[in-house]
Amino acid sequence: MLIYCYDAYCGWCYGFSPVIKQISEDFKDVFDFEVLSGGMILPEKPTHIKIAAEYISNAYKTVEETTGIKFGSDYLWHIFNPEDSDWYPHSEKPAIALTILKEFNPNKSIEFACDFQYALHYEGRDLTDKEAYRHLLEKHSIREESFYQKLSSPEYQEMAQAEFALVKQLQVKGYPSVFIQTKETSFHLVAQGYTDYETLKERILKVLQ
Repeated sequence: MLIYCYDAYCGWCYGFSPVIKQISEDFKDVFDFEVLSGGMILPEKPTHIKIAAEYISNAYKTVEETTGIKFGSDYLWHIFNPEDSDWYPHSEKPAIALTILKEFNPNKSIEFACDFQYALHYEGRDLTDKEAYRHLLEKHSIREESFYQKLSSPEYQEMAQAEFALVKQLQVKGYPSVFIQTKETSFHLVAQGYTDYETLKERILKVLQ
């Protein structure tokens, strides 16, 4: 099993999306893939985007230069106009949404995670708003009524919290992180932080040998 620990709000994970997509394609006959949400932003009281905007306004350029990914103008508007933004980033809602989509189609977990990141970092959708997911339900042929019912259910909130706990248990120090699980209690860390495709592939092949 290959386990990808990410957070929907993590810019480096967004930059890592093409890498993990390609890896999932290359090793689809070798591994089952699991995505776990890390819960990177979980303030008890909602915190406005202006707290992080100054940091992100510089950091996003480094992500673009390193990974080749592009951040969208609709996302960057909130970063450069924080006073006018209504964003209060929080990792819980996208984590709940991911648990629901994985239940509908566990084989698409990597694709779902990458879709969330594109929705936020390129299209500028607010992932704390339940409407941010509607276009993806159509894309993946998921019934809206069923999805939205589950999105407000305590059961799926608990599932998201369980993922946060599991990521802590794996002692993840940064996102993105990738593990290969070879036995029930045997985990090999093959990526911690952004890792390019060739490096990651080489590490995976070493574990498989």
